[in-house]
Amino acid sequence: MKLYVGNLPWSIDDKALKELFSSYGDIEDAVLIKDKFSGRSKGFGFVTFSKEEDAKKAISEMHEKEIEGRALTVSEAKPMVPRDDKPSYSSRNSSESSEAPMANPSEINNYDDEESEPEIVDDNSDAEEDEEDIETADEAIEDAEEDKE
Repeated sequence: MKLYVGNLPWSIDDKALKELFSSYGDIEDAVLIKDKFSGRSKGFGFVTFSKEEDAKKAISEMHEKEIEGRALTVSEAKPMVPRDDKPSYSSRNSSESSEAPMANPSEINNYDDEESEPEIVDDNSDAEEDEEDIETADEAIEDAEEDKE
């Protein structure tokens, strides 16, 4: 039987976790969960006992027992539930997808009237006033060629 052990002191490592529960019976595995980047303990782990009765005795005697000033949380381990982006309280009993809604491309930048159209601001206020406005792509190409000369 696999047990969850939470609220562990930061000084506990895998070996110390196994030693903490070894007096209750034969332990198959004791794993402290660590942060994958820093390697530091996350404050919880799992202990797997060979016999169920040993595990139940460990739960009854170790749950809320104070170790280095911290009251342990010891219970039967539950299977890991896959996580998604939804808050955990709504993902447990919901069959809804947590994917974000897709935008409707026809509604993006769709201006029906002139009043809602964005204002175009001329950033070239320092440019010469006698230059003509460029209205087509051909005029822009011609203007660019003239600038090169």
